[in-house]
Amino acid sequence: MTNDDRPVLVVTNLDDPTADFVIAELHDRGVPVVRFDSGDFPATLSCSATIGGADTWRGSVQTPSRRADLSAVRSVYYRRPSGFAFPHLDKQDERFASAQARHGLGGILTSLTGCLYVNHPHRIGDAEYKPAGLAAAAAAGFTLPPTLITNVPDDARAFIEAHGPVIFKPISVPLYLVDGKAQTVPVTEVTADEIDDSVSGTMHLFQKRVDKVADIRVTVIGEQTFAVQIDSGLLDWRTDYGTHTYTPLAAPPAVERSMRAYLKHFGLVFGAFDFALTDRGEWIFIECNPSGQWAWMEPPTGLPMTAALADLLQGGHRDR
Repeated sequence: MTNDDRPVLVVTNLDDPTADFVIAELHDRGVPVVRFDSGDFPATLSCSATIGGADTWRGSVQTPSRRADLSAVRSVYYRRPSGFAFPHLDKQDERFASAQARHGLGGILTSLTGCLYVNHPHRIGDAEYKPAGLAAAAAAGFTLPPTLITNVPDDARAFIEAHGPVIFKPISVPLYLVDGKAQTVPVTEVTADEIDDSVSGTMHLFQKRVDKVADIRVTVIGEQTFAVQIDSGLLDWRTDYGTHTYTPLAAPPAVERSMRAYLKHFGLVFGAFDFALTDRGEWIFIECNPSGQWAWMEPPTGLPMTAALADLLQGGHRDR
């Protein structure tokens, strides 16, 4: 239990089991939690805040069952909220209302003082640009596979011929529905003769395929690091979780230093790093997700990631 009544704000969508685990842990500790989704606004979420002089934001956000004093928030767990939506309005009015909500409510939630953001939405936005992540990874000292981002078919063919085998993967992964169900766009191997003029229609990412023996997911939570080797035999382990075995391991010191440099570059306190492990023991950087999933690895490994994240949110800090 705790006598500190400052709330933790959890900003995410309704279907987020990872957040559910953390909220349950905080609840068991007696830490107040106010959970909401930006998509709840304005139907079941309201906000009113004032500022003036040298003051900070004062006011509240309120759900049907909870109210949070904005000047007393200890931390914000910003996960995966849905976007603002005003389906009852025509398109022009919906654009206007969405812009006011994003820059008004969203602007308030990103400018709270004296609290910890895990992670700050602006920092998440910066880190979600895959080209920026690859550049930061190279600067941090990671080993990266040769990578091309292009919409020029001839350049794609030349890259594949020079570096094959090559994989294609999305640069960004927005919600993609098939028959109403969200789909994962898998990593796939591609050959030069499969490249056609449709590549010119948008940007594509091509990367030399790493000859790997396993995958590694490293979840960094504050000052704690949780590394897990994932053995699946798959090119993209996300396509079939039933094939996996999980083994906790320690990150090499050089990789640990590079991860810390990467997170510092983007101003993150949480990151889910993916690596390919070669038969020579090399950790090849693939990507870092600033809002990555991790809870599914806790039961088979026993790693206390929920507790670590709850510790971080419960503690908060007084400088941004």
